Amino acid sequence: MKGFLKYTIYINLIVSILSVFMAVSNWQGDRNKAYIFILLALVTGFNFFFRRHYYKKFEQRKRENQNQ
Repeated sequence: MKGFLKYTIYINLIVSILSVFMAVSNWQGDRNKAYIFILLALVTGFNFFFRRHYYKKFEQRKRENQNQ
């Protein structure tokens, strides 16, 4: 299960990149839809960095506990 959680962090990054692409492609036609995709990109981008930070922090703590 932990291996799966490691890869779900990068799903956030993929969704963020795709949201930016969709925002750029919808910019000329429907601005409201583009703004929603920009918001989604910001939230998922923040979630990626937040979860990656805490994943590394927990892995560091796990390694320290195993060495003791």
